[in-house]
Amino acid sequence: MPQLALWLSDIVAVSVLVFALYFPRHRRRDLVVAFLGVNIGVLAVASSLTAAGGSATGLGLGMALFGVLSIIRLRSTELDQHEVAYYFSALALGILGAWQTDQEWRSAALMAVILAVLFVGDHPRLLRQHRRQVIVLDQAIPDHAALVAHLEQVLGNRVHSVSVQRLDLVNDTTVVDVRYRSAPGASPRPPAQPRVEAAPHSPAAVQP
Repeated sequence: MPQLALWLSDIVAVSVLVFALYFPRHRRRDLVVAFLGVNIGVLAVASSLTAAGGSATGLGLGMALFGVLSIIRLRSTELDQHEVAYYFSALALGILGAWQTDQEWRSAALMAVILAVLFVGDHPRLLRQHRRQVIVLDQAIPDHAALVAHLEQVLGNRVHSVSVQRLDLVNDTTVVDVRYRSAPGASPRPPAQPRVEAAPHSPAAVQP
């Protein structure tokens, strides 16, 4: 009966993780199935291996963890860092739900801690002014100081970090990964265009 209570706690916890935290914030439907499948799969495998007892328990849990990490590493689509965090959380919830212990309250408390950390760490209001963008500039700027100044002019905000991903002197482009702080009410400003002075009009010669 205590083990059944842990299984139910895991199902409730992963439902909160997926349907109350992840999907309302990120709206990626394909990962909903992935998180649920990882959690329930690890719960089923780890529960079976834990029930067998002996040294096979630690080996089985290690193999389950290795399998999930291999899936993440050999993924067909790229995952952001926050999505990897949700993957690990779904994995951890499954292992906690499958672990046979005399102190079920500890596993339930650790599940609550995982959900609380994700609620706070992935909250939209946490560090919401700090942004990251990959920008393609229509000119090659090899000088770092000039690059930062140009980006601050384009973004209209203070730039904290710039990483040049590609500098193409032939096609005159620069690809940068920029991290900046968006000030309230600030809007991007277009770079200043060079002024072209019109040549003075000279009167046409009068033909006799």
